[in-house]
Amino acid sequence: MEKIKIGVSACLLGENVRYDGGHQWDRYLTQTLVRYFEWVPVCPEVEYGLPVPREAMRLVGDPAAPRLVTIRSGIDHTAGMKAWGEKKLLSLAKESLCGFIFKSKSPSSGMTAVKVYSDAGVPSRRGTGIFAGAFMARFPLLPVEDNERLHDPVLRGKFIERVFVYHRRQLTLRDHG
Repeated sequence: MEKIKIGVSACLLGENVRYDGGHQWDRYLTQTLVRYFEWVPVCPEVEYGLPVPREAMRLVGDPAAPRLVTIRSGIDHTAGMKAWGEKKLLSLAKESLCGFIFKSKSPSSGMTAVKVYSDAGVPSRRGTGIFAGAFMARFPLLPVEDNERLHDPVLRGKFIERVFVYHRRQLTLRDHG
C-alpha cells in the first residue's frame, strides 16, 4: 500500500529542533501512524534560519494579526517568518500532502489556542501560529490537526478519516482529471 503524505512539525518526529535544543517526540505518530503515512517534516523556525538552541519566542499584539517576537531581546521575526512561509507553502504545494499535524501551542506551528500576549503582557489563548495560519489559509480543504488533539480518540479518528477521504479524492481527480 502506498503511504499517504502528511506534513508534520519536525519536533514531533523526535528531531531536536525546538528552541531549547529538545524535541516533542510523539510515540503514536512514529510508531503507529507511520505504517500508513509518509511524513514530510517541517520546522518553521529552523528552516527560516534560527539556530538550535535559540531564544524562545511568543506571539504579541492583536490575536487576529500577531507578531512573532523573542521573549528577552524583543526581536520581531514576523516579516521574515511570513516571507519564508510563502516560499515554503509553494514547495509544499508540490508535495501532494493529504494532511498536516501541527505542534500545539507553538507560536509558529500552533493551530489553535496559542497564547498571544497583549501590550500589557496579559496572555489570551486566541492565537494561531504564524506558519500554521498561513498554511491553513493556503490549503483550506486539507485536513489539519494538532498533536495534543490527536490524543482524543474521537478527534483522532475524524482526522484520519478526513485524510483518507482527501487522499481518495486526490487519486480520483488524478486518474480522471
